[in-house]
Amino acid sequence: MATGLAVAACRQRKRVRFTTAAEMVTELIEAQNQAELTRVRNRWTRYDLIVIDELGYVVMPDTAAELLFQVIAGRAERAAVIVTTNLPFSEWTTKFPNARLCKAMLDRLTDQAHIIETGTDSYRFRRTLERKQGKGAKA
Repeated sequence: MATGLAVAACRQRKRVRFTTAAEMVTELIEAQNQAELTRVRNRWTRYDLIVIDELGYVVMPDTAAELLFQVIAGRAERAAVIVTTNLPFSEWTTKFPNARLCKAMLDRLTDQAHIIETGTDSYRFRRTLERKQGKGAKA
């Protein structure tokens, strides 16, 4: 669904960036280490839409969470963000140890948001089961 929305935005000539949370944080940490954080953070604010995939799959250290928050806060009420996650909001503090920062991030992400819950079932797992049961086979 996130990919489809990103493709639709591209077709409307919007500037779009798709990344995983891990890739984004790695880029921000490397930029910080090379004294280029401001430039890289500003680049993230120029996109019309960013899609952050797989947020919440691993625990995010404080520094990484702070850098991610800076990008999200910089985009708040200015440009679109799509986040995919396997966690309900109530469990985000298990991946973001700083509860105050986690709350602030959720506040920025959910303000004026369209929240779509797709359930906890993995479509990949379901597709694999269907193939094994012969439901997904082509005739």
